[in-house]
Amino acid sequence: MTEPVDENDVVIQLDDVDACPACGERRVLKARFVHTWKNMQGKAMSGLREAALCPECDRGTPAADELLALFAVDEKLGINNIETFGALVAAWVESVRHQKADETLLTEEHEEWSGEL
Repeated sequence: MTEPVDENDVVIQLDDVDACPACGERRVLKARFVHTWKNMQGKAMSGLREAALCPECDRGTPAADELLALFAVDEKLGINNIETFGALVAAWVESVRHQKADETLLTEEHEEWSGEL
């Protein structure tokens, strides 16, 4: 998988996508994209972020549901659906890009494992 160069680049992997660590289901695709955030001092930071689409765990959001529906109709993604695929992937990546970590869960995990890592 190549690396995205700027914040508008998204690299999609459709082959050899690993299983979902939460449910064990084979994930449909993986996307890698540039992610930017501000650190505690307010300085802009940039790095790569990866997201994978699981047919079980990611149901329930419109962007994921629409993309999963396309795979249900066209598993091999024929040439006739390539533009639709591009638009749906762009919408899904944009929705994932804005997801934030659950700070409460992170704090609980930190407190649970503090000193034992």
